[in-house]
Amino acid sequence: MTVASPSPRPRQGATTRIDRYLDPRVLGRIGNLQVLAKTVVEGFVSGLHRSPFLGRSMDFAEYRSYLPGDDIRQIDWKLYSRSDRYYVKQFEGDTNTNLTVLMDASASMAYGGSDTTGNPSKIEYAKYLAASLGYLTQKQRDRIGLMVLGNGIRKVVPNGAKQLQTILVELDATRAEGELDLDPVLAQIAGGIRRRGLIALLSDLYEPSDQILRAVSKLQVRGADVVVFHILDPTEVALPFSDTVELEDLESGGRMAIEPEVLRDRYQERIQRHIAEVKDGLVRAGADYHLTMTDEPLDQSLHRYLSTRLWSMKSR
Repeated sequence: MTVASPSPRPRQGATTRIDRYLDPRVLGRIGNLQVLAKTVVEGFVSGLHRSPFLGRSMDFAEYRSYLPGDDIRQIDWKLYSRSDRYYVKQFEGDTNTNLTVLMDASASMAYGGSDTTGNPSKIEYAKYLAASLGYLTQKQRDRIGLMVLGNGIRKVVPNGAKQLQTILVELDATRAEGELDLDPVLAQIAGGIRRRGLIALLSDLYEPSDQILRAVSKLQVRGADVVVFHILDPTEVALPFSDTVELEDLESGGRMAIEPEVLRDRYQERIQRHIAEVKDGLVRAGADYHLTMTDEPLDQSLHRYLSTRLWSMKSR
């Protein structure tokens, strides 16, 4: 599928305070990813101990003896009054979680909105999202890792509890370039999975739906809990151009002049069918799917997703 070449937008100075919900055009003015992530995350999960995104469950599982370093708030004082011994409550999933972010940094992710809309490019939005997920993971005291994809696996930051700063540096340095074939890349990643965890794939999914589903299934076979953030620019869905426009495939370099008025209905039908096939296939396979448009406020998008995931976890 071809996409129009983006027009780069210069970064502006940092912003000290942003009111919710955070317009993605405003986020682009924050020059520091850590400040951006903190602004986004603390706006809607401040004080949250267990995030449904990270697979935590509030369902009680069992008691165990208190150990030095345990959170004293988990001590069951009623049980202590009866037994004169300290016990803490354990909950299902109450262990450190690995979250690995797989970020598509192929050339098609460089596409962004026009100068009129001012939306961030898909790669910029993916960086904002990855940084926010990393910050949230750190607040949960869980382990975060990053893999940058494009021409294979371009960069790896191993999972760790103190990797956020390294990840932010790598995200800031990442540029959208090259091509991405998800099937062999995800097969390679699946082969390296040593423990179960959560994998978040951030991509525009510019591949046939059957190839995407086959690729993601390789991660699930290894026991990974998978969530896919399907990142698109609104113009890629609506094809709103009025005059003849030349589109460029940012990965192959191919160009094509089209008449949007003639092709719009057929194009919209095909892109909606692609989205529906990917979503339905992933949901049937037990993965989470989240369509994310680059004009949607990031904290609103995350909040909507977290709410959806909490509901889906309760229904499993």
